[in-house]
Formats: sequence, structure tokens, C-alpha cells
Amino acid sequence: MIRIGVNGYGVIGRRIADAIRLQPDMEVTGVVKVKADYKATLALSKGYDLYSAEKSGKDSFKEKGLAISGSLTDLVPKVDMMIDASPGDVGAANKSIYEKFHKPAVFQGGEDHGVAGVSFVAQCNYDKAKGHSSTRVVSCNTTALCRVLGSIDESMGISRGRVVLARRAADPDEPSKGPIDAVVLDPVNIPSHHGPDVNTVLPGIKITTMAMKVPTTHMHLHSVILTLEDPDASKETITQKLEDTTRVLLVNGKDGLKSTAHLVDLGRELGRPRGDLYEAIIWKDSICVDEKEASFFMAVHQEAIVIPENIDAIRAMLGSESKDDSIAMTNNALDIDK
Repeated sequence: MIRIGVNGYGVIGRRIADAIRLQPDMEVTGVVKVKADYKATLALSKGYDLYSAEKSGKDSFKEKGLAISGSLTDLVPKVDMMIDASPGDVGAANKSIYEKFHKPAVFQGGEDHGVAGVSFVAQCNYDKAKGHSSTRVVSCNTTALCRVLGSIDESMGISRGRVVLARRAADPDEPSKGPIDAVVLDPVNIPSHHGPDVNTVLPGIKITTMAMKVPTTHMHLHSVILTLEDPDASKETITQKLEDTTRVLLVNGKDGLKSTAHLVDLGRELGRPRGDLYEAIIWKDSICVDEKEASFFMAVHQEAIVIPENIDAIRAMLGSESKDDSIAMTNNALDIDK
């Protein structure tokens, strides 16, 4: 069993820990928390060994009657790999700790590409992570774009991509960040960071991205316009390609799925843990091709989409499974159809 430590037990970290527990070849050695809050209590209730981010923080856990197994520096020597799910920029500060103990680490998209030198989306560049001591799983939006654009580019060629992102203003458990009574340009300048971030995984795709924050907590929405190289590309060929692409889910507005709220409800009714949707979700009836220009709407569940990538990054770095085998194992464990 591959022994994994998870540093950070928030929106992403707790989902990663639960996903690791479902894998046939992995186990959670411990999770790291900064605060002795309800999430720490939940971690213990699930049977995870709990560690504090700082040695000096252990007392605060003990004062609240929470069993603490040590600090981060006690956990790292016990594992084969660390998953850093700390807030943005904190992971980079933790890197030296992992290096001190010669432990490989997976970082999240809140860090810069330079934290690892390898930015990762499983179906796009799985083998590039093999043997590396650090890998960065890109952000939720970048993950979705890479999955979808990489698949279309592979078969039809993309000469130019243009994407407008309507981003959720905050996660559901972040009331201090909202609600906002505005549409906020994020950023005002163009391109947003998403296009350059796509190029850390898919350097050959020309893409321009624009982004704004909107008053919602559930999901991002992308308006995607692609100029294709294949003169014979059609709505039918794009639809078929996307239906065959792993971790991409096509839905229909005519079925009543006309908003991100409907997709949240779909995730709950599918019986997914927390209602999570790990796939990039495209409205099939939005796909339009006019000559060589293709357009569609895509939704991204920001809390869930990067979870399978973290699992695959572990196997990719260790070289324990091939790309296809790892994706299949992860999909099966998380109940992803393809």
C-alpha cells in the first residue's frame, strides 16, 4: 500500500483523503490541520490520524480533547508521498519540509507552476510526472479546459481557443467572502491566468481567457469558442469525441438541466459523496459548429474536479501504474463512468 499524508483538510484535502481511502493500492497515514475545529473532529471520526501543522499547535488540539498524533514533521517521515492541500502559496512554503525528508509531494493549482516544474492533468501528460519529486495538479478551471481542449485538439486540431469564465465568488463554506452584489472582473486585464496555465500542460494550444466573479458558490461556467483546423469537423464529430473522453459528462438542457443549480441537484441524486461531480460537464445541446468555429457551455464543480487528478498524480510520480490503468482504477473507485 502507498502511504499518503494529506496536509490540509479543507474543501480539497478532505475529498482527497476520502478518495485515497477508496483506492485499492493506497492508504491515508495521517491528515494535517492548522485549527482544532469541527473539520478536525470529523477527520478523527473517520478514523484518520490527526497531526498539527506546527509543533506549537498541538496544545490547542489537546485543550479541545482531540487526539493528536504529532505535528507535520512527525508525519512526513512515515509516508511515501505527501499531498499538499494547503491554501494557495502555503504549499510552496511547505516544500522545504518535504524535501528535508526526501519525500515526493503533490501540490495544488493555487501554487505557481514553478513550485514543481510539472503541471499535471492525467489524460494529457500523465507520463511527464514519472520520477519527479514534485508535481502540481492544476486548478479546477484549468483541469476542465485541458481535458476538453486536449481531446478535441487531438482529433480535430485547435488553431485558436477563446474562453469566457463566469467564476463562483466563493466556496459554499466561505461566508466571509460573500455574497457579493456585483459582477467582478477577475482580473480586469486580459488574459486571465487560466490560458497561460493551460499552456503549462498543453503548450501547443493558442488560447485566450477572460474571467469574472458572479454571486454564486456552486460551480464555474465557461463559454468556449474554438477555431478548428479540421474543415470536416461537425457538431456530431465533436459530440462523439467528447462522449468518448474520460471524465467529461454531457448533459441536455431539454432534460431540465438548464443551470448549475440543476447540476448540483444531479450530483446529489446520483448518490455521489457530497454530491460531487468530478467530470467537466458540457451541455450537449449547446454544442454548435459554424464552418470551422465550435462553441459550447461547460460547467466545472470547483470542489471536486481535481480529486481524480491528485490520485493519478501519485501513481504517475511513483511509476506504479500506466496512464490507462491508473485512470481506470481511479474512475472505478470514484464511480466515474468513463
